[in-house]
Amino acid sequence: MTKHILYIYSLCLMICSVACSSEDAGTGTEEDQLIAKVHNKSLYLSELDGMFPEGIHTEDSLDIIRVYSQRWIRDALLLHEAERNIPSDLNIDKLVRDYRASLIRHNYEKILIETDLDSVITQKELAEFYEKNKEQYQLETTIARCFFIKVPLPVPESEKLQMLWNNVGEDNTAELIPYCNQHAEAFLLDKDAWYKIEDVAQGMPKGTITPDNISAKRDFIQRDESYQYYFKVFEVKNRKDIAPLSYIAEQASKVILRSRKEQLLEEKIETMYEQELRKSNIQTYY
Repeated sequence: MTKHILYIYSLCLMICSVACSSEDAGTGTEEDQLIAKVHNKSLYLSELDGMFPEGIHTEDSLDIIRVYSQRWIRDALLLHEAERNIPSDLNIDKLVRDYRASLIRHNYEKILIETDLDSVITQKELAEFYEKNKEQYQLETTIARCFFIKVPLPVPESEKLQMLWNNVGEDNTAELIPYCNQHAEAFLLDKDAWYKIEDVAQGMPKGTITPDNISAKRDFIQRDESYQYYFKVFEVKNRKDIAPLSYIAEQASKVILRSRKEQLLEEKIETMYEQELRKSNIQTYY
């Protein structure tokens, strides 16, 4: 028991009226303090070790004890009632064994994956996966590769921005990005990124762009009372089109890694099986 717990010991006397009896000694120690009891379940002060910050005031310590013990009492009551109503066909011991085995296995699988799994996915692997599975990746909404800038009025250095915008293309944003970093409230200037039209539309006045009108609004500048908006579309994919690889790359990578994990675990299990079989550590009786 830490020095701080010993200090809190005296505080508990102010809130606990139940003395520690000999039948409760199996959980606590002679110097430990019983702070709550529900049927045959007991809560001791030592179980709160680590919950009291250094330098905490007496009232705050008591509040921690009160709050924790009240929550513990309710949990203990629920557990007691659950124990009284265990179905006759419920094998608790088996459930505990199965759960323990599951935790141990999960932990070991995690170690295997962390040490042995190759998590690097090349662009070639992604492309091959995409070609084999792209029919599964139909779009559920319209997406576009586009540029978008939202600048507060009055537009800072408006002539400069107009010139940069007039000359901007997919590969020449070098001068425009520093301007946007300094003056724009929002901007999208990644030529390879695909965006949902409804997400881009949230930065504009309602109805400016929609999945239905995007094909007719491929390049425009407009303003309202507060902002000026610049928008340029390079490519559109409509709902039910096959999603571009770059749009589903993260999702595809997760699928590839999951497949690798399953294969790795299967191979490890088969290797262990063959080794233990040769050592005669496996017997079958059927």
